[in-house]
Amino acid sequence: MDSEINSNSVLQQALNTLETDRKKIAETYTTCYILFGLAIVLLVIGFLISFPAVGFIGFAISAIVALIMHFRIDGDVRAYKAVYKTNIVDPALKTINETLSITPQSGLPEYEFISSELFITEPDRYHTQDLISGTVDKTSFWFAEAHAEYKTETSTKNGTRTEWHTIFKGIVFVADFNKNFEVSTVVRPKDFGNAVGAWFSKNIFSFGNTDVVQLENTDFDNKFVTYSRNQIEARYILTPAMMERILDLNNKCDETISISFISSKMYIAFPLSHNYFEAPIHSSLLAPDLLTDDLSIVQFMQDIVQELDLNTRIWGKG
Repeated sequence: MDSEINSNSVLQQALNTLETDRKKIAETYTTCYILFGLAIVLLVIGFLISFPAVGFIGFAISAIVALIMHFRIDGDVRAYKAVYKTNIVDPALKTINETLSITPQSGLPEYEFISSELFITEPDRYHTQDLISGTVDKTSFWFAEAHAEYKTETSTKNGTRTEWHTIFKGIVFVADFNKNFEVSTVVRPKDFGNAVGAWFSKNIFSFGNTDVVQLENTDFDNKFVTYSRNQIEARYILTPAMMERILDLNNKCDETISISFISSKMYIAFPLSHNYFEAPIHSSLLAPDLLTDDLSIVQFMQDIVQELDLNTRIWGKG
């Protein structure tokens, strides 16, 4: 994959052009850091020589110049990052699958994040970006980075303290399952409940009339808990072959995944800490492994279609 990108003359030309912009931004940031450092040094020297006013003036001048430079370069940084995703990442995705495309300002809508039922509390703050979509044979799929948080407020002697807690940070993958499910079926990590004790003061989703589904695969039941309002449909979805495929997929991940089957879609949540598809500032765009990690995660997501055999249409949409 890397060799195909490195030998792509159009993509390499785009990288060379953008590298000039990157260097300018990096040099400006470096100057800002130096000025901030100089501001602190001048302030310290002023106190050491018993002329704090002189030190403060030097500090103020250096810090203000640094802040102005930082503010003025901000627009260039945003433009650089946008061009990187449009002119570099998007063409690179085509080396995996011609149907793949990235829409940087789009993502998984908050209402869909909530309706996926993968998470048991609604977010108070939600951010999503970098929607990637494509098709493999008959199956449409898309995924995006998402960061959802809830807040807690505690009364203290100094007022109210607000703290933010992560519900989920990572990638949510969605695929057409070619079946209109009568009810939702949700598969969560076995230890999921241990991490959510603090959330019960929030507006927890109601799971009334939802039963735990006992499945025949012991390894699957040891790793996951399955919930559904229709035991028969849940077993129809989670066939022995599907459970083995989900276990294999989960074994390739650092953290346990969550899956839901709702309406005609399958959702998979992959907890990840890395922020993908971002243009580097302080390292060269001409590095041969520049896109290795980003394209690897895209390839991994696309491979889910084969891993879970989603192109085998055992049902038609009813």
